[in-house]
Amino acid sequence: MTNTPSGVLLDIHTSALAGMGSMPRHFERWAALAADDSHPDADLGEELFRSLLISGDDALIALWDRHLTAWDFAEDPPWGADSPARTDERRAVVYERLRFGTELRKALDEAVPVAKVPGATVITREFTPWYTPERAAARSFYWTAYEQKLRDKGWSEAAIAGLDQASRAVVERLTDPEQPTARQAKGLVVGYVQSGKTANFTGVTAKAIDAGYRLVIVLGGTLNLLRAQTQRRLDMELIGQENILRGADVTDVDSLVGVDYVGDDEDWPKFVRHGGRPSTLGAFDIERLTTRDNDYKSLAQGIRALEFEKRVPARPLHDPANLHHAAARILVVKKNKAVLTKLVKDLKQIHGILGELPTLIIDDESDQASVNTSDPKKWERGSTERTAINGLISKLLGLLPRAQYVGYTATPFANVFIDPGDEEDIFPRDFLISLPRPSGYMGVQDFHDLDDVGGGEGEAERRHVRGIYDSTGDRLQEALDAFVLTGALKCYRAAHGVPSDSFRHHTMLVHESVRMVEHTALALRINTMWHNAAHTRPEGHARLASLFEKDFRPHADGGGLPTPATYDELKPYVTDARRLINKGGGPVIVVNGDSEHDYSQPDLDFDRTPNVWKILVGGTKLSRGFTVEGLTITYYRRTTQQADTLMQMGRWFGFRRGYRDLVRLYIGREETLGRGRNAKTVDLYEAFEAICRDEELFRAELARYAPMVDGRPQVTPAQIPPLVAQHLPWVKPSARNKMFNAELVEVRSPGTWVEPTAYPEAPDELAHNTERWESVLAALSQDPVRLSVGDGPAYEARVGTVSHETLTKVLCDLRWSIPSQFSPHLEFLLEAGRQPAKIDDWLVITPLQTSTRRVEARILGHGPFTLARRTRRRGSLFGALSEPKHRAAALRTAGAVETAGNASVEQFVRPRRGALLLYPVVESEPRLTADGTVNAGDVVMAFSFVAPKSSVGTGRPLVRFRAIDSGRRDAIVIDRDDTHS
Repeated sequence: MTNTPSGVLLDIHTSALAGMGSMPRHFERWAALAADDSHPDADLGEELFRSLLISGDDALIALWDRHLTAWDFAEDPPWGADSPARTDERRAVVYERLRFGTELRKALDEAVPVAKVPGATVITREFTPWYTPERAAARSFYWTAYEQKLRDKGWSEAAIAGLDQASRAVVERLTDPEQPTARQAKGLVVGYVQSGKTANFTGVTAKAIDAGYRLVIVLGGTLNLLRAQTQRRLDMELIGQENILRGADVTDVDSLVGVDYVGDDEDWPKFVRHGGRPSTLGAFDIERLTTRDNDYKSLAQGIRALEFEKRVPARPLHDPANLHHAAARILVVKKNKAVLTKLVKDLKQIHGILGELPTLIIDDESDQASVNTSDPKKWERGSTERTAINGLISKLLGLLPRAQYVGYTATPFANVFIDPGDEEDIFPRDFLISLPRPSGYMGVQDFHDLDDVGGGEGEAERRHVRGIYDSTGDRLQEALDAFVLTGALKCYRAAHGVPSDSFRHHTMLVHESVRMVEHTALALRINTMWHNAAHTRPEGHARLASLFEKDFRPHADGGGLPTPATYDELKPYVTDARRLINKGGGPVIVVNGDSEHDYSQPDLDFDRTPNVWKILVGGTKLSRGFTVEGLTITYYRRTTQQADTLMQMGRWFGFRRGYRDLVRLYIGREETLGRGRNAKTVDLYEAFEAICRDEELFRAELARYAPMVDGRPQVTPAQIPPLVAQHLPWVKPSARNKMFNAELVEVRSPGTWVEPTAYPEAPDELAHNTERWESVLAALSQDPVRLSVGDGPAYEARVGTVSHETLTKVLCDLRWSIPSQFSPHLEFLLEAGRQPAKIDDWLVITPLQTSTRRVEARILGHGPFTLARRTRRRGSLFGALSEPKHRAAALRTAGAVETAGNASVEQFVRPRRGALLLYPVVESEPRLTADGTVNAGDVVMAFSFVAPKSSVGTGRPLVRFRAIDSGRRDAIVIDRDDTHS
């Protein structure tokens, strides 16, 4: 406590806000109560408070940041007046309850802006609420410690509040650990590749053990290094020094025998401290059954390690009288057959207590090894081992009737489509939670211009993506120079005030092949190239200077990070970078073995090695679970036909604080896939983009259907497979006699962009479709009109209106390569035209292309039109078909946006009118007749549409499913022979 005005006010505000509890109240009254005894003469006026905020009082701002953010993020609080979380409306409600004046509100908004970030998306079955805010607050020892640890690491209050919310969403869907009846819940949490999923499951673990879960089993990857990294993270940020020491004296060497971290981990002082053994502080201890260096071998103290002392012996362990006084046990185990077999064997020897033991199983990278996949061909190897791991997880669940299973992954399709023939498997039947993209994360949007289909190079590609080849040949030397150059830029920034922790590690990943012999040759090539590069001689400096001027200086960060204006300023730091890279025997590490030997190299332990500045050459083992810290340059030309394998290769995704502008991806643009007669050339960058589009669409679909309608979920996890199958047609139940029991009937999409992509490939079917559009083509104006909305780009198009009946007649007659992709949307359009009709008519817009490669042609005697060029991305599916600059006019016409268009657009706006973009698309050079007419079988008549908001009533679910076997509504899958559809 201090006697300065700011110190006094901080004390009063701290007490007042703590007294309010979880809701904002009349602040002046609570502040007066807090000041009554200790500071009766304190100035509690808003003017002093406001002046301290404006002057930047860090402690006072931090206090209000914590509380305002917590109120901003609260989900449906009873005091919130139905205001949405993380909005200006919610903040206004908070200020009203605090009774703050206008000027103080402005100052607080300036000091603590509303974090308008998305929350987690939750797809859930109905469940019985038990994890109330009151119950969570009553027992929060480990969560509070973890929360403080995140603050110490520099997490913002918004990031902590987001994690609090997302981890709560998981815990509240687990079974109440105190309830008398045993029940298992199974769920899946979907994050982004290298996006901090560990932080979420650490938060879930903290909240779960606070709530009463007393055994936590974390399945921490398939490598000893990955398991040890997960163990260390939990030890450092959750379990803490006192639980690790278990009473040992850090000043007594003899008592520290067998204690990890003390003396050999420079970060030991950063491990959480609880201020004493938790059991002496009114909480409970955590006992580790695995350590940093030792995976599970057997129960360390024999079976007694899982004996729980009951305060009331006549009651079960899950009774509150016993549960909250018992120590928790944590195991971090490798997903390995021998390890899990030993654990299952030991648990079988324990009788009685297992049925009373609330258990949480966390499965990190849950789509790896854990899944009995529904499509074995998509896995490159190891199907027997994966089946074994899956069986052992099922045995764990069978032995522990109160166990809850939560899988974590960034590539969810394998989990969502787990072999449905085994209904006792780990299918996430209870919940599926999609985490939001974290702040500061570099992901797909930073490397791919997903909305740009015009064929040109977009901003993201210009900044970060380079081809493997240029006019001079292979660009590996350039990539190596870029690695040295970015290392020098990091040294420059560290010397100019950027925290050096951002540059602790600096790495380059070279990924060309899965063949070990090729890795050895490639490592030799890079080493030779390194020694001949002459980076510290005039010719080397000339190359680096040229690369700096043409590639790095033009894209230097504009957010305040120091960047030299000329190469001469950077030149002194090149030597520093080269020395760090060459340290320890050379620049290259090969990581490709099936054994653990590769991963025992010190330079691969990013936690315990102070500075890793290396070039990593490897294959599959670098693609899964293993985080390459400090990754700045990637040279990637590995080809694969496995979608999830390709997605996991996105090691270049992650957090790049202080150097995101320096990240470069050299990726194959024309790579050969397959061999011999089956060989084909693919654009690896586009192939990766196609997978990313599927991921983004999957997340968008989940977000769209997550809101409750009349208190009930629109979609449950069991209904996800047919929903996602619209754009992943390869997903099917594995057994020929099996089928998903949920059939998607209708998708309502008022005001939402809908873009089918599953067009047929056969010329006769394309001709059939083209002919169906004749009545629409006849309705288009001969003269083009110029369309624009707001400050957006203008373009010319031929337009016309057709009745809803005319359009739906066309759509009903179309043929599709995957009919199920469009049929739910067609059902919606047909329903919207029934009495009373909700759609009157449609504005059809056919944009005129301006590309120099455009081809003009007549179609069925109408036109001329310009033909758009598009390519299919997977099988019969196209990628994006419509161009972003064309969509605005359609969205405005259908009333989906408020921004007004030009007169040509506004004349078409009607309350019950939809809009449709129609593109005559060609995939290769079209055949034209003498009068310029295109062959109907060469054209894909592609379209996108947006229906008016009048097309669906309020309070109705956006999706409608039908149970194929209505007698088994809760079954995920049924026997095909049992149905008559």
